[in-house]
Amino acid sequence: MVRIAVIDYDVCRPSKCNLECVRFCPINKSGSKAVELSEVKNGKPIIYEAVCVGCSICVRKCPYKAITITNLPDELEKRLVHRYGINAFKLYGLPTPINNRVLGIVGKNGIGKTTAVKILSGELIPNLGILDTKPSWDEVLKFFRGSEIYQYLSKLVNKDLRVVHKIQHVDIIRKYVKGTVKDVISRVDEKGITNEVRKFINLDSCWDSNISELSGGELQKFAITVALLRAADVYIFDEPSSYLDVCERLRVSQAIREFTRGSYVIVVEHDLTILDYISDYVSVVYGEPGVFGIFSKVYSVGSGINNFLIGYLPAENMKIRTESVVFSKFGRSYEVRAEDISMSWPNLMKSLGNFKLSVDAGSIARGEVLGIVGPNAIGKTTFIRLLAGELEPDEGYVPTTALRISHKPQYVKTELFKWETVEEAFKDLCNSSQLACSDWFQNDVIKRLGIHKLLVRRINELSGGELQKFAIAVSLATDADIYLLDEPSAFIDVDERLTVCKAIRKVIEVRKAVAFVVDHDLTVIDNISDRIIVFKGIPGVMGRASSPTSLKHGMNDFLKELGVTFRRDRKTGRPRINKPGSYLDRYQKSIGEYFYEAYLEEVEE
Repeated sequence: MVRIAVIDYDVCRPSKCNLECVRFCPINKSGSKAVELSEVKNGKPIIYEAVCVGCSICVRKCPYKAITITNLPDELEKRLVHRYGINAFKLYGLPTPINNRVLGIVGKNGIGKTTAVKILSGELIPNLGILDTKPSWDEVLKFFRGSEIYQYLSKLVNKDLRVVHKIQHVDIIRKYVKGTVKDVISRVDEKGITNEVRKFINLDSCWDSNISELSGGELQKFAITVALLRAADVYIFDEPSSYLDVCERLRVSQAIREFTRGSYVIVVEHDLTILDYISDYVSVVYGEPGVFGIFSKVYSVGSGINNFLIGYLPAENMKIRTESVVFSKFGRSYEVRAEDISMSWPNLMKSLGNFKLSVDAGSIARGEVLGIVGPNAIGKTTFIRLLAGELEPDEGYVPTTALRISHKPQYVKTELFKWETVEEAFKDLCNSSQLACSDWFQNDVIKRLGIHKLLVRRINELSGGELQKFAIAVSLATDADIYLLDEPSAFIDVDERLTVCKAIRKVIEVRKAVAFVVDHDLTVIDNISDRIIVFKGIPGVMGRASSPTSLKHGMNDFLKELGVTFRRDRKTGRPRINKPGSYLDRYQKSIGEYFYEAYLEEVEE
């Protein structure tokens, strides 16, 4: 067995603990050294993996939960591609790009997807786990000789491939790119197809805007457009759907497939419906976030995503999750009885500047989760703010003034919280809510979202994804009658999204409360919603919210507007987008079933 000892040095604070890892180590007590403080790590501990016996006493004793020790099979070390340093993350294997095909990559955050992308783009030379010498491409090519990926890497090293990489965090573009969208795009267009890409991605609304003034969604579309206009052999898109609504995600996916033909294309994505739609084949990354990641062999799109959800990879004979994720194969039929109604609202009207929102009357029952779908800038967040009491309607009234409300806003900022540290927040919440300290909440929410490792952190030190998970956990831990969650899937990975879905349903069921969930990931909406509210209209001008309707009827209405058809997967029941013009797409449109619940023969792959 190979032992991996990883220390999260961002959390480790030897000046504030009693050095339990050093004091309680049985090897240290016997006179040898398995753990000691090191000047290399600025006075923080180092664990010598060759000496460590894997007793995990230091793991249990560490007050900051900074240590992880894992045992892996010896033969896996033959696939070691990169390690970030002593007691740091290890990456095993790489996905194999294929020319003129789209490779999709799916897996948790912190498990090596971005590291692999940097290697495949030539931005990072993998060290093959050798930490004492500078890595070289010659050694890397020798290591991969005889493997499927050798040809790709040799072209990359010999400068025969030009790579364009659309980064994960598009927010930083504002710092480095100056000028208007129109001027920048005119300078970077190497294919002469600006008008075609502009039409596909719909950049008209921000065409004359300055880069520094763009919203997150506009920045995302701008970054994708710039990538597509470059003449390259390899296109890499890291989370291209972030900040975008369902309509925009579909348009961007179509644009990527249309304008990258004849090239290697790699897409990292957490929205499973989009990953399924855009990819030709997928590679699953599994392991333990922050500790190690292993790339699977490639699978067909349907099989790969299903294997990921079911939790078993047949080619590797590897179980990667303890509990399978299976969706309802025929949707949920949900009927509201008059005696179960928790609250009702009348027709509402609200104007904000030039934008006007109208909401049809509706009601929600105790224990019900209402999903909310629609394009960006159509009034979904305005509706949530009306329910939260942050806005007053111009016409009608909102019957929530006497109810306890927990609101997770669309954009989470540190200023929203009254606490300084994560630990302080949950100690306070435990005093006011029994559920927050229950074993179920601690195990299935706090630990699964990795929040237990953030307890010592200050809230203003959290990253975007960490802050999002913290905000969701705080919202669910709050004792309330109404839970309002605006885009809870933003910045978090597939497993965390499904964990959040399960947690929301459990909290609503236990508390007999209600929840309104706005999200653009249709897998999340399908997984969590009893019924849905559909928003239509003209973005930025006017929006109209329907009364709550069944998942099937609402999704059928919504998808018909988009001209897109969905079917359910035979194995997992997850919603899948039909390829445009395919047999199933044409058949479902002919019978008016855009969100088909019955089984059809799947001939997409």
